[in-house]
This record gives sequence, structure tokens and C-alpha cells, in this order.
Amino acid sequence: MTARIGVITFPGSLDDRDAQRAVRVAGAEPVALWHGSHDLEGVDAVILPGGFSYGDYLRAGAIAAHAPIMAEVAAASAKGMPVLGICNGFQMLVEAHLLPGGLIRNAHQQFIRRDQKLRVENASTAWTNAFTVGEEIVIPLKNADGGYIADDETLRRIEGEGLVAFRYLGVNPNGSLNDIAGITNEHGNVLGLMPHPEHAVEPGFGPATPAAMRSGIDGLRFFQSAVSALVGQAA
Repeated sequence: MTARIGVITFPGSLDDRDAQRAVRVAGAEPVALWHGSHDLEGVDAVILPGGFSYGDYLRAGAIAAHAPIMAEVAAASAKGMPVLGICNGFQMLVEAHLLPGGLIRNAHQQFIRRDQKLRVENASTAWTNAFTVGEEIVIPLKNADGGYIADDETLRRIEGEGLVAFRYLGVNPNGSLNDIAGITNEHGNVLGLMPHPEHAVEPGFGPATPAAMRSGIDGLRFFQSAVSALVGQAA
């Protein structure tokens, strides 16, 4: 089986091609999807890429959450389809209520770009099963509206139910509550995170490591996790 993973392009998406390439490097077939369509074209999983959908007017991800294809994404995710939201895609997922909480302007009010260390908190999702709990990884981060927030009750629930998937280590780059960098839903098929794994899948283009400059490929395992989960379901 060759997994087919759709990447949705919205007006203002700028990491959709990178996400398609990451899918291909992981061994799956990328399928380009359009925000105005109601057709997921039979894909096995979906990625909402980073960027500035609809110019991020109104609020980051708020308009995209009401795009025609998001109705299909919500229906498919309810049936267990793996869905990954990266940065702007994470903002869409919380605005569409597929994940709890919200994302606001960075606490320092500045756009930030850095290679970010993370700790894996949940390795039981469709997008994280290639990691181990407690593992430290480094992938790029770039955002202006990455501060994760939730009310006290929601925060207690996601912490108590193990829905925090990744936490920032070393530096909290945007003021996220509890150093949260990414969360999953209760079923582990929907994952949102602010850093960008699609920019760390090939040697020569990712974060620097002690072994060599720009050799980091920790992001690749997000996409390999999905391939593994989908192949396992089909077996």
C-alpha cells in the first residue's frame, strides 16, 4: 500500500509545497487539495500547512476554518482520519474546534524564527508514533501568533488526559501556557503544532546538529509516523 496524504492549499499558504515534499520523502504520495473544494479525493490523511491563510485577517486561521473543504476535514477526522495542522494549520484546527484552546499573538509581540528544541510528551498519536516519550528533538519554528492559551478547566483536562504532544525546551518562544508546543485530540488522530517539521526532513536543509551543519531531520518522523499508522490500518 502507498499511503496518499493530502495537503490543502489556502489563499496565503506558503508551506504547502514543502509539506508535499516531506510526504514524498517519507514514502507516501502527496495529493494537492484546494480550499474551495468539497472533495478530499480519497486521501488517507490530511495536512493543513503553514502560512497566512486569507492574509490572517480577522484572526489567524479563523477564516480558513470556515473554508468549504474544512467541512470534509471535520467529517473525516471524526471517522479517524489522521489530520496534521502545522502553525497556521494548528490555528485552523483550534478555530474549527477540532482541537481545544486557542492561539494568540506572541507574548513579545514579535515574529520569531529559530531552531526550537522540543520534548516529546505523547508518542501514541498517528503523527508521533516514531518518537519515544521524553525524547528531545529540534525542528524549525517561525510564527507571530503562536501563544497557546486555554481556560483553566481545559488546561487541566488536556494535561490530565495526556493531550499535550510536545513542549518547548530551553526557551518558550511565544509565551505558550505550560510551554505547550503541540496538542492532540482524544483519539490521537488530529495533531496541531506550531513548529514546522516539514522543514527538517532532508540533510542539508534542517537545523544544525553536533554531527554537521543543517543535518537535522527530526521532522521526517512526523510523516513516517503517519505512513506507519496508515499501513498498519490497511494490514
